[in-house]
Amino acid sequence: MRSTDDRSTAARIRDTAITEFAANGVDGTSIRAIATAAGVSPGLVIHHFGSKDALRVACDEHVARIIRDVKGSAMASGGAFDVTAAFRTAGEIPAAKYLARTLADGSPHVAELVDEIVADAVEYVSAGVASGMIKPSDHEQERAAILTVWSLGALVLHEHLERLIGVDITADLSQDPTAASAYMAPILEIYGEGLLTEKTVRLFREAFISQQEEEKETA
Repeated sequence: MRSTDDRSTAARIRDTAITEFAANGVDGTSIRAIATAAGVSPGLVIHHFGSKDALRVACDEHVARIIRDVKGSAMASGGAFDVTAAFRTAGEIPAAKYLARTLADGSPHVAELVDEIVADAVEYVSAGVASGMIKPSDHEQERAAILTVWSLGALVLHEHLERLIGVDITADLSQDPTAASAYMAPILEIYGEGLLTEKTVRLFREAFISQQEEEKETA
């Protein structure tokens, strides 16, 4: 039977590498392991990317692009934003787990990755201000940098966050949004006062929290 996977070979190798790096780290993942998981030869991996380091850079760029596209679309859409759909955009790629692992492992490329994510954040936060989802600020660049570092820090420490509040923020939250209420409820309290507009807080509450509160009231 013909495969329904319509990605190019290079894209399939890159996405497989993201999964392998997320699980085992860059140092703990060999070109051969990536090739085996992707169903190709090690030589074909080298043919497309040249080296494991170059493949890692391609993975960084792809994950950064996913974040930019998802958050950019969300911020520009305003009230039409489908919150849970945003968490499904990455498909089978464990983008959050990849970020958590690569930030913790560190490399000369991490600073470049963080800089790219911050630069993208400045743009989509501005789009959020324009669409009425985010409150304006006199410190747009600094606000975007701080919010990004806070978010990335939470990813790096996601195992401790899960231990403390019972929510794995690297998981696919779209499968059961209300399971993330222990994380989303305090986030909305923290961000709702100085960052998010009332409309945005309402969208997230409806997606992640309201159903669980209703179930508690009827229990």
